[in-house]
Amino acid sequence: MDLTRTEVAVRRDRRGSAARFGLITLPVAFFAAFFAYPVAAIVARGLKVDGAWRFGRIGEVLAQSDVRHVLWFTTWQAFVSTALTLLIALPGAYVFARFDFRGKQVLRAVVTVPFVLPTVVVGTAFLALVGRGGLLDELWGVRLDTTVWAILLAHVFFNYAVVVRTVGGLWAQLDPRQEEAARMLGASPWKAWRQVTLPALGPAVAAAALMVFLFTFTSFGVVQILGGPTFSTLEVEIYRQTSEIFDLSTAAVLTLIQFVAVGAILALHAWTVRRRETALRLVDASLTARRPRGAGQWALLGGVLGTVVVLLLLPLAVLVQRSLDAPGFGYYRALTRADGGIFLVAPIEAIGNSLEYAVAATVIAVVIGGLAAVALTRRDAGRFVRGFDALLMLPLGVSAVTVGFGFLIALDEPPLDLRSSWILVPLAQALVGVPFVVRTMLPVLRAVDARLREAASVLGASPWRVWREVDLPMVRRALLIAAGFAFAVSLGEFGATVFIARPDNPTLPVAVARLLGRPGDLNYGQAMALSTILMVVCAVALLVLERLRTADRTGEF
Repeated sequence: MDLTRTEVAVRRDRRGSAARFGLITLPVAFFAAFFAYPVAAIVARGLKVDGAWRFGRIGEVLAQSDVRHVLWFTTWQAFVSTALTLLIALPGAYVFARFDFRGKQVLRAVVTVPFVLPTVVVGTAFLALVGRGGLLDELWGVRLDTTVWAILLAHVFFNYAVVVRTVGGLWAQLDPRQEEAARMLGASPWKAWRQVTLPALGPAVAAAALMVFLFTFTSFGVVQILGGPTFSTLEVEIYRQTSEIFDLSTAAVLTLIQFVAVGAILALHAWTVRRRETALRLVDASLTARRPRGAGQWALLGGVLGTVVVLLLLPLAVLVQRSLDAPGFGYYRALTRADGGIFLVAPIEAIGNSLEYAVAATVIAVVIGGLAAVALTRRDAGRFVRGFDALLMLPLGVSAVTVGFGFLIALDEPPLDLRSSWILVPLAQALVGVPFVVRTMLPVLRAVDARLREAASVLGASPWRVWREVDLPMVRRALLIAAGFAFAVSLGEFGATVFIARPDNPTLPVAVARLLGRPGDLNYGQAMALSTILMVVCAVALLVLERLRTADRTGEF
């Protein structure tokens, strides 16, 4: 009898090890082929001269005072931008998670729209608000362009949805009775939230903060437009050294600096999150939302709505207004014509291209990110698997310019000769989408009580059946949110796509950037028209996602 039990345990352990290996193999292969290899290739091209490595170049670059100034500004503005975003967006995460009000689904989709806009468009929108001749200048004679405040506010505008969706997704599933029990025992509302809810939200807040920090640490279009010659991040400097000065060695050193800094941040994040992991009591999100009660809750809802209107909707309204400056929708009609200069096709075709690429990128990101998230939550995960958690976030912290050039340099020979293949663009977009899938699913997967999985395994369920019948019902909502994030990120990805999108198949962000790069009111108006279309496409897609997510909760589908 003992031998039989031992054999059963051994077979179960072997089956678990095989499952773990199978889960992590595809994500590791994907990142090795489409991230590590291209980045290593472009860095090696910059640091090798006549076949010899020039590591001394690292010290030479770091000794330059302007490089140290860029590194300092990149770091402190990322910290301040992250703190400001959390301060402004956490009340919004609470409102969307706990309150039920008219227009909530529409507003949730609208809040996500800024995140998918190309950063060059975000910078242009804020320039129209705070720059010379902008709204603030016309009303009160106030200008904030070429100031750090314009950059910080633009970063909050861009990253507000990251906090609302990442933290709000878990917050909506936390059982409110735990906090209510603490208040019944005499705790004040603030103390109950601080000691009960905040620790449970810790991993999700940390994940959101990490993503916001990485996006602001690698900020490009916003700083380039609003910072002028005064402010420059590492990303802007890498682009300048690569595209304007053609100094690949300096660009390679700056890429390494960015890589090391991001790696240290991710290692610290992974260590912190592991120390705070706990099993949570999750409930159906539809059961936790209710109409606001009392003056305080209505005031909070009004404050969040006011913030959304002023900080998010006003810049979007400027884009729409600029796209309608030409009489008779002139800028929109011009999109149907190919001028043979910027594009080989009519700019309007970028809409279909973007949707096709985004769907493919979302499928890739969900598969790769989902497998990685499941592997990372297994209790028998080895040290390598746990270390891979931090590596998954590196695409958000490595220069998109470097990744784009790396694709062109590395993926040009068999068996990875993909320069002429349409899949190259979705692969680049999926690299950015995978971290969002992982970060959105991990807090929920880690909150599932491991004893449920163990009980199913003891009863003879295979790893796949355990996932299908235990994990999937609990993480289905997080999976839909992750897919929506991946789709939205793919629609707005610009940094790498601009180097690999073919002239006859431009995406919406690439088309907008190329139009903004040419002088003339017609080109600027067409850029604003395409930006408006991008907003509408994103809003419709997100509304569909919200509908599917709500229908999934109510059992309509």
